[in-house]
This record gives sequence, structure tokens and C-alpha cells, in this order.
Amino acid sequence: MDTLNESGIRNAILSLEGYLPSGQSLIYLAIAVLLSNIALLVLTKSQREALYARVSSWAPVVARGRRSSSARTPPRSLTPEKRVPNNAPPPAEYKDIFPPSSREVLLEVAESLSTSQKKNIGPLEISQEEFTKNVIPFEADYRECGPSTYTPMEISVAEIKALGDFPDYAKLSGVPLPKAYKEFEIEKALPRPYRPFRWAYHQTMALNKLEPDWWLELESNYVARVAERKELFEKHGKLVLNYLPGSELACKEIMENALQFLCARYPQYFSLSLSTSKGYVFHNAILDKETVIEDMHPLHVLLENVPEDFAVMLRNPEDGMYYFRAGLLCSSLGWNVDTKLGMQLKEIHNPIPDYKAKMEFSMDRYFSHLPPNRPIQRGSWGLEVDTPLFMPPGDPHETFRTRQVPNLPVSRVHLRVDWQTLRRLPLSGAIVFNFKALFTPLDDFRSEAYVPALLAKVLRDGKKALMEYKSTWHVEHVVLPALEGWAREQEADGLTERGWEVRTLEEAPWFPGWEEKWHRRQGF
Repeated sequence: MDTLNESGIRNAILSLEGYLPSGQSLIYLAIAVLLSNIALLVLTKSQREALYARVSSWAPVVARGRRSSSARTPPRSLTPEKRVPNNAPPPAEYKDIFPPSSREVLLEVAESLSTSQKKNIGPLEISQEEFTKNVIPFEADYRECGPSTYTPMEISVAEIKALGDFPDYAKLSGVPLPKAYKEFEIEKALPRPYRPFRWAYHQTMALNKLEPDWWLELESNYVARVAERKELFEKHGKLVLNYLPGSELACKEIMENALQFLCARYPQYFSLSLSTSKGYVFHNAILDKETVIEDMHPLHVLLENVPEDFAVMLRNPEDGMYYFRAGLLCSSLGWNVDTKLGMQLKEIHNPIPDYKAKMEFSMDRYFSHLPPNRPIQRGSWGLEVDTPLFMPPGDPHETFRTRQVPNLPVSRVHLRVDWQTLRRLPLSGAIVFNFKALFTPLDDFRSEAYVPALLAKVLRDGKKALMEYKSTWHVEHVVLPALEGWAREQEADGLTERGWEVRTLEEAPWFPGWEEKWHRRQGF
């Protein structure tokens, strides 16, 4: 499985034009140049390095001392294929770098609150000194903190309580609610046919801007998948669901975001109601059940209703770095919540080839600056025998990874795509990574233009360390001959042109004609 990393993203993060309107970009560029020249003339080496780190931390700051809460739309891909140079500057002091503030949008949301709620909403400008001195401690439950304690987003505990349950996350985050998908029928639903193959194939994050309508995709196996995930929790417990102190607000926030999304996207199946006796109740017509929100932990609400995985990363105020503090992960292969919980970002990715040398600096910077209104999506992939969803250590299915089964039918080989999203939550400041596993029989590629040739190229010529980590060897003895035969067949049938130079498809992460095939299979 691809790691959540990107060797070129540092350049995108460092670009002021990606985060500020053009006029502000020029202003900050001029300030940076002026300060750099002064430093070169009058400061010592150590002083210059400290100043450069400080200027780096100022990049997302806008007028009157507040951090930017808005950004221009990014390009379709945020992945310039460049490597971080070996002589990259040392990391900034992340403990002094906070994510973009949510105060401006908080005041916009507050306009619709009742008079009693508005009393606890502070002014736009707050004392930066008081803010930094009163950030919620790493392991503290926000409900037990004083009213003037702040999240990293410059939102006080008093303000969070004033917003109440299920606030307007669309306004708070800048990510609109999805359009209602009224023609959707759960019995026929298929996920979009993701084919996230790239050539040249490097270990990059291959980021794209999130499509708000498709954050959580449901498919026809919804009932069976929810049941399977609940069985996994019953069997494995903390291997698939666990949380550490300090994650309470973030878990509540991602649960409320997810339920609001489902109600907006699939109103024929989901709704929320509020009663004086039960509080908020989530109605699920597919499962014919009601979930009383206050009766269970937010991650259990998700387990009961949303067949996707969620990992919550929180900023530690002691060092400014991000740590895995809560998770619901029923779709992991070779790792689980128990093996990663509590780890820092770089520790989680330690097994990944080239991570420390080429990607650690970039990812730390990315996490420190990601605003709520810039969620992203990407896909990682692998090839599996059958359709394993969860593989804890010692699982019998692991034996397939260690050998090539003679006469393995191609019909048993599946593409597994983990379609992933990453977003910052506007109140807690947590970064949430979520994904779902999607399985496609390899036979489907036979009619998908260019896909067999592209995947065959990756398997044959991909970087050795990356392909060993991806662990496709166990099926390559049957997959490669099939793909190469289908590629020749597509040329002979005119589906692809002869002599096509293998490259990432323009339609990526899909393929030419994917929509027609997807619609046809669903009967519309």
C-alpha cells in the first residue's frame, strides 16, 4: 500500500501563491527578500538560520497577526515530481507554527446562533500571547478544560460549547455539503472504478483536490460490510478501534461531519432528529435502525453506520508535531491501530522506502500548514488473492504473500484500491485520514483501454524497493502474462493504438470510457 507521503509537496507548501491572493503573495515575498538580505549582511550563521526558520513560520500569516483561513483552489494535482534536495534546510520550530486560524469563519457561523449562544463567542482578534499560553494540553479532555483554553485553531472551549452539537461544518471548514444523490439506489450501487496507476512510478502522494460529493461512497455491499466490520471489532477489539486521552473533540467532530455528509448526500436513507429525551438520533433506513448519539463513543457511532476507516492525528503542543491518537481501522493489511497508536507521523512511516531521506521534511511541513478548506484525495493500490479486508499479524492469509501458488486462477486475483482522503478539522485542528478498501477482479481490466499495458509496465519496471514494499510478487506469475496478453488484444481490436508510449492516463485515476461502463453496470 502506498504511504501517505509526497516527495514534491514541500515545493507546493512553500509556494505563497498556493495559499494567498496574488497581492498578499507579493507583499510576503518582498518581506522575505528584505529580511533575507538584512540577515546576510549583519547576522551570524546561527542567527541567520533562526531567522529563516522564523520567516518560514510567518508564511501563512495575514494582516493583523491572524493566520489565513482561506486559500485559492489548488491545481488538480499537487505533485510536482521533484525530490527534496539532500541539503534541505533544517525543519522549522514546529512548536511555534499553528494551523490556519478558524476565528473568522467562527464569527460567520455565530451569526445564526441564538442570543444566549452568541454571548460566549469572543471577538475576531485575540491575544496571541494568551492563546499560545492557553492551548489545550495534549492529553486533556476539552470538556474538562477552562472556558478560556484554546484549540490550535484559536477556538476557545467556551466557543466550542456555545456552538453545540452538529454545528455548520460546511461553513466552519469551507468544504460544502454534497449535493443530494436522489437517483442513488443502494441495491445497485457500485464504487467508481479507481485505477490509480502511474508511470513513471515514484513513491509520491499523487494528491488531488477532494471532490466534496464523493467523500464517503456507499456501495451495494453496505449491509454486509458494516456487519463484517462489527464482527472484526468483536474479535480483535483494540486492534481495530481505540483512542487515547485528548482525542475526544476530534472524534466527536469527525463523527458529526460524517453523519452530516450522509444526511445531505443520501437523504432517502439517512436523517438526524433532535428530541428532549434522547438528544440527537441518527436514523439509518438501510439498516432499519436508530443510533442515539450520546449513548456511545463517536468512533462506535461510525463503526455502526459508516463502512470507512478513520485515523485521527493530533498536534502535540510540546513539539508541534502530529501523532496518531485515535482510530477505527478495519481495512488494514500488515498493520493495525494497536501497532501505530501514539506514534509520531515519521514513526508511522518508518518502514516506507525513502521516507526519511526524501519525504519526512515535506510531510511535517504539510501537516503543519494544511487549512480546513483544502482536503485532498488519493488512491493506493495492491494486488491480492481473493478479497482480504483485515490482516492482523499471524493471519492465515499472510501465507499467500510468501509464495507463488502454482496454477493460481487469474479469477482469484483482485485489485485492491484504498481510496483515501485527508482533511483538517476546523475546531480541534486534528488531521483526519480516512479510506475504504475497494476490490475489483483483475479480469475487468481486459476491456479497460490502456490499463493492462500500464499496470504491466509498473510491475515489470517499477523501482525494486517500492515494488517489494507493495508486495505484488506473489501474483505476478499469473498477472503479468494475462496483462500482456490483454494489452496485445486491445491493440489488435483497435481499443488502443499500436506503439502507445506507456504513461499515466489523462483520465487518472480512471480510464477512457469509465463513466459509461460504471453507469451501464448499475443499470442507468
